Amino acid sequence: MMLANTLLLALREIRRNVLRSFLTILGIVIGVAAVIVMVTIGGGATAQVTEQIASLGSNLLMVRVGQRMGPSQGSAAPPFAMEDVDAIYREIPAIVGVAPSASQRVTAVYGNANWATSVTGVDNQFFTVRNWTIQSGRRFLDTELRSGKAVCVIGATIAKELFGAQPPLGHKIRLGNFSCEVTGLLEAKGQSTFGSDQDDLILIPLRTFQRRIAGNQDISLIQVSVAEGRSTDKAKSDIEDLLRERRHISGSKSDNFQVMDMKEITRMLTGTTQILTTLLGAVAAVSLLVGGIGIMNIMLVSVTERTREIGIRLAIGALEREVLLQFLVEAMVLSSFGGTIGILFALSASYGLAGLLSIPFIFNPGIVIIAFLFSAAVGIIFGFFPARKAARLDPIDALRHE
Repeated sequence: MMLANTLLLALREIRRNVLRSFLTILGIVIGVAAVIVMVTIGGGATAQVTEQIASLGSNLLMVRVGQRMGPSQGSAAPPFAMEDVDAIYREIPAIVGVAPSASQRVTAVYGNANWATSVTGVDNQFFTVRNWTIQSGRRFLDTELRSGKAVCVIGATIAKELFGAQPPLGHKIRLGNFSCEVTGLLEAKGQSTFGSDQDDLILIPLRTFQRRIAGNQDISLIQVSVAEGRSTDKAKSDIEDLLRERRHISGSKSDNFQVMDMKEITRMLTGTTQILTTLLGAVAAVSLLVGGIGIMNIMLVSVTERTREIGIRLAIGALEREVLLQFLVEAMVLSSFGGTIGILFALSASYGLAGLLSIPFIFNPGIVIIAFLFSAAVGIIFGFFPARKAARLDPIDALRHE
């Protein structure tokens, strides 16, 4: 009963000075909102990184020529051959799919439209290994792969840039010195984690690429899908041992190829975003302390203004702990109001920013509860000194106060 009366008194005092109360809790509102927004946006960014890397393929290993990424990565290293692809598929037991490929930049032309893009020679394993779905049309036929027929499957960006709203299937586009018929349209994947447009590609049969564009039998990239439940680390090690043997690399000589585990890249990127989120959340939490100092200052002012009231309460028999409790409750109610407003503002801002940044909005009830409890704790901690000062006032001196 006493606590209920104390709460009513606290609400009455807050209502008496609405503007001052709002300015007092502004630091708490900003602090709580900043923490929740930072953590929510960070969580959405982490989820997007994980989702985008997962879209590259399930348990994917990427075997590249050379030890460096970039245009000159394979200039000093011999390319792979189809025999290497067959050996990986045949001798590594954990493998369920191997997709050889080679790429080159070309200008695709259809009618008056042209677009600089990448054309990649693949086989049908590529669609499985990379989790690509055909939106319309079909994959390559076995006869087209064997004969090196001039057909292609295009990404959503190519369809938009060359054909606009016109259906691309059945039309021919020119790639360098030959034309190919569009037999399939890939489902859109959007931008990758690394900032590239995954839909900006043209796929043609590998043999067609080697004959019509590259003029050789070279393979620059082998993408390997590891069976679910099997260790990608073990598969990676086995592939490295096999390729070292096939490429006659012995002893302490460095590899002239690179096997990248996409799970490792996922862990690295998500770990980085989580660390940044934690740091940003910690920085934002500092404003909660600033808000707490604001509450303490205003409560000290309130004690000074209400000295006579406190003196009267103490003179007619109020206990020190009752006066202490009254001011503590006022401080806690102020900070709790600030926490509640901050949560509502943060959720609205997080939802809007997630849409603006094109990342998923992931509601994290844990951080909301922690932020609210922390805001209430700030009220208690910073409200204790003014409350104790009020409780220890001498009734006679308080009654004499003007």
